[in-house]
Amino acid sequence: MTKTLLVALMLTTAAGSALQADVKTGQKYYLKSLKSKLGMNGTQFAAQHTQDEWEALFDNRGEGFIQEYSNRYPDTKTFLQNPKSWKKLQHIRDFAIEYGSDSGNVPSCG
Repeated sequence: MTKTLLVALMLTTAAGSALQADVKTGQKYYLKSLKSKLGMNGTQFAAQHTQDEWEALFDNRGEGFIQEYSNRYPDTKTFLQNPKSWKKLQHIRDFAIEYGSDSGNVPSCG
């Protein structure tokens, strides 16, 4: 019983750490790839939508996100429409969802 509980606790902790790593990676990718093009910090970016809205924007390989942000911020078009950017966008998605306007969370990047 104790071993089972210990294993379950370790798996839960590891899963939480893995999720956090994606959020932190997304924050780094946002700062490196999009911050200067969008002209806003991570807090302002994430607060543009609720968590559910971010999830919907990133459905279908980020189709809604790519369309909305390519139109609103033309400087992002090349980056967003590059198929190789999808790996980074998945992490940016995790960052945006974690810090969405209704999350109550505030990223450290301000």
